[in-house]
Amino acid sequence: MESGNLPTNSSNDGKPRDLVDVLNQTARGRLQTRRSKLNDEIDKELRLRAGAENLFRATGNKRLKELVAVELSFFNSNIQLLKEELCELNSSVNIYQHANSIDSVPMVPLGLKETREVDFTVPIQDFILEHFNDDGTKYTPYINQLMEFRQNIRVPQRSESGVIQLLTYYNHLSYLEKRFYVAGRNLGIYFHWYDSLTGVPYYQRAISFEKGSILFNVGALYTQIACKQDRKELSGVNAAIENFQKAAGAFQYLVTYFSNAPSMDMQRIMLHMLVKLMKAQSLECIYEKMNLDGISPGLLNYVKVAKMAAKVSINYTNAHDMILVDTVKQYVPFSWTSMMLVKSQFYKALAHYYIALALMEQDDSDDVGKLQELVKVLDITSSSPDFQDMATVLPFNSEKRKIQGKAHYRESVVLLEEALNTHDLCRQLRKIDLFQGVLRETYERALKKFENLEEEDDFTDLIKVPEIIPESQYNVEDIYPEFSDHSVTDLFQSLGPLDIFSANKLWTAPRDIHLKKDSQYGFGFSIRGDCPVKINSIEPESPAAESGLKAGDYIIAIGEEDTKWSMHDEAVKLVRGAGESLTLKVVTPMGENIPEESPYYERKRCSSVGCVYPAKSTVDDDNTTDTILKNQSQRHNSVHNGVKNISNHIDNDHSNNNNNNINTSNTNGDLTTHTATTNNNSSKDFNRRSKTRNKFSATWQFIRKNSSKVFNKFEKKSKQDDLASR
Repeated sequence: MESGNLPTNSSNDGKPRDLVDVLNQTARGRLQTRRSKLNDEIDKELRLRAGAENLFRATGNKRLKELVAVELSFFNSNIQLLKEELCELNSSVNIYQHANSIDSVPMVPLGLKETREVDFTVPIQDFILEHFNDDGTKYTPYINQLMEFRQNIRVPQRSESGVIQLLTYYNHLSYLEKRFYVAGRNLGIYFHWYDSLTGVPYYQRAISFEKGSILFNVGALYTQIACKQDRKELSGVNAAIENFQKAAGAFQYLVTYFSNAPSMDMQRIMLHMLVKLMKAQSLECIYEKMNLDGISPGLLNYVKVAKMAAKVSINYTNAHDMILVDTVKQYVPFSWTSMMLVKSQFYKALAHYYIALALMEQDDSDDVGKLQELVKVLDITSSSPDFQDMATVLPFNSEKRKIQGKAHYRESVVLLEEALNTHDLCRQLRKIDLFQGVLRETYERALKKFENLEEEDDFTDLIKVPEIIPESQYNVEDIYPEFSDHSVTDLFQSLGPLDIFSANKLWTAPRDIHLKKDSQYGFGFSIRGDCPVKINSIEPESPAAESGLKAGDYIIAIGEEDTKWSMHDEAVKLVRGAGESLTLKVVTPMGENIPEESPYYERKRCSSVGCVYPAKSTVDDDNTTDTILKNQSQRHNSVHNGVKNISNHIDNDHSNNNNNNINTSNTNGDLTTHTATTNNNSSKDFNRRSKTRNKFSATWQFIRKNSSKVFNKFEKKSKQDDLASR
C-alpha cells in the first residue's frame, strides 16, 4: 500500500450531501451508506494503530512502551469489532432478494468497493503544459466532465444503466491512460479504494488499480442485479442466469488481464473463488428454471432433475473447497463458507430425493428400459464392497425398487439434517429466515416420505446408496464485459490524434515557420499523410529550407487554423489559400526515426506544396490521387534528371552550410544526417559520406538543445516529487 497526501473529505462521511441523499433513498443504498461509514472508521483506527506502532518502536521509555501496548490492544479490539460488523453487512443477503423469493433459496451478492473523491484538475493541467506545451486551463471543462463521470460511478444504479455508467467511465480511463500515462511515470493522482469485504483502505497512483476496481464493481453490480430478479418468472430467472454469468466474466477478466492487486478482494485466488461461486449460482438458477412449472410426470424427467441437482451440489463443493484455502478462509465471511456448504448438502439431498421419487411414485417405474437409464445415473462401478453388493438389488422389480427408494430417501434425510445443523451453527445464517424455511420444509417432506416406507416388522438392512452422476449437458460460460458496446469520445481529443500526441511520444516545443513564396520554388516543401499532415520533403535553397523546416515535422497549425485533425486535402486547401505568405506551426518528433524522403513518383498520399514539378499525378494503393500543386513557373530540368541529381543538390547545399536534409535520431539519442536516395548503391556511398557531415543548422541546434533541457528538467522534477511522496 502506497502512502501519500490524500484528498480531504467534503463531509463527515467523505461524501457530498447530494450523494448521501441518493444513497438513503433505497434499502440497498442505506446499507451501502453503513458500509461506507464502517470503512471510514476502520481507516481511522488503522491510522491510529500505525501511529501507535511507530511510537512503540521509536521510544526507549519502558513506561511509555507499556502505555502504548495497552492502546494498541484497544485499537486491535476496535478494528476487530468493526470488521465483524462489516462481515454482518456482507451477510445481509435478504435485502438484495426479490419480494417474491420468500420460498426460494437466497443467492449471495457482493458489495461494491467504496472509493474517495479524486481531483484530476491540477495534475492533468500541469502535464498538458509540460508535455504537450499547451494551456492546461483550456481543458478544465473536460477535466470536470471526467470527474463528474467518476462521481456518478460511486453510487451506480442497481440496473443495467449502472453497469453502463461503470463501463463508460472505464473506457474514459483507457483514453486517459494512453494520453497521460507512460511506463515509469505517473500523474501523482492517488486512487483510494476500500476492500469490499474487510473495509481496509488501499491507495495507489497506478491507473490500472482504478480500472481494476471499476471492473470489480461491474462484477459486484451484476451479482446484485441477479439477486433481485424474480426467479418465479421465466424472464426473471433467465436474467439471473445471464447476470451471474456476466459477473463471472468480469472477475475472470480481472484474473486474465490484471495482476499484483494490493487489496485481497482482487487477488487471483480470491477472484478464482468468486468465479466458481458465480457459476454455481448460475447453475442453481438453471435448476430453478427446470422446475419453474413443476416436474412433468415420468421416471426420466425426475432423473434429469436429480442429475442437475447433483451438478449444482458439486459446483458449490468446488467453491467451498477454494474457500478453505488458508489465505481465503481468514478473509471471506464465515456466513459465505457456511452457506456454500449448506447449499452443497442441500442440493445433494435433493438429487437423492428425486431419484427416490422416480423409483417409487412414477407410473412408468416398472419400465425396464427406463430403469436401465436410471441405473446409468448411479455410480455403481466403484470398487467398494457396499456398491458391489448393491448390484444384487438393482431396481428391476417392485421389492428391489422399494429397497432402493427407501435408501435414497434416508440419504436425503441425513444430508438435510447435516445442512440444518451447519445452518444453525452460523450466527449470520440463522438471521436468514428465507433459507432456514426452505431447508426445514424440504427436510420435513423427505422425512415424511421415508417414514411412510417404514414398517414395524421390516428388519431389512438399508443399503449404502451410490453417488449420482451429475448432468453434463448444461455448462456455464463466462461472459466478458462488452467494452465496445459503450464506446466513448476521447475528452482530450483536441490535443491531437492519440497515436501521435500521447504520453509515450516526445517532440520539440511548437515553433512558428514564416514562409514567403518564391518565384522558382514556391514555398519549397511537400506534405503527406493525414491527422496531422507531415512534411515529406524540402527543396534545397527554397524558403522552407532557409526557414529551418525539416522533413518529418508535423504541421499542427496553418495560419490560425488548428490542423492536428486535418485531412490531407484540407491541409492542401489551406496552403493554397494562403497566398504569397504562409505561417506554419510545427513540431519535430524526438526519440524515433523520421521517415526518409520519398521520390515524388513513389509518394503515397503526398503533395508537393509550392515546389515546381511537371503536372503529373499517380494513384496509390488506396486509389487516392496524389495532388501536385504547381507554381506559376516550371522547373527547367526534367523529372528524371531532377530525381537523379538529388544527391548532387544536397552535396552542394551542404557545402554552402544549408543543411536541409532529413534527420533521424539513432538509438543513443544522437542525430545523424543522411539523404534518402533512389537505389541501394547510392545509399552505401551516402553512409560513407555521412560520417563527415556532423554539422547542423543553427535552428535545429537551438531546438534540439532547448527541448532536451526542458525534458531533462521535467524528468528531474518528476523523480524529486516521487521521492518526496515516498
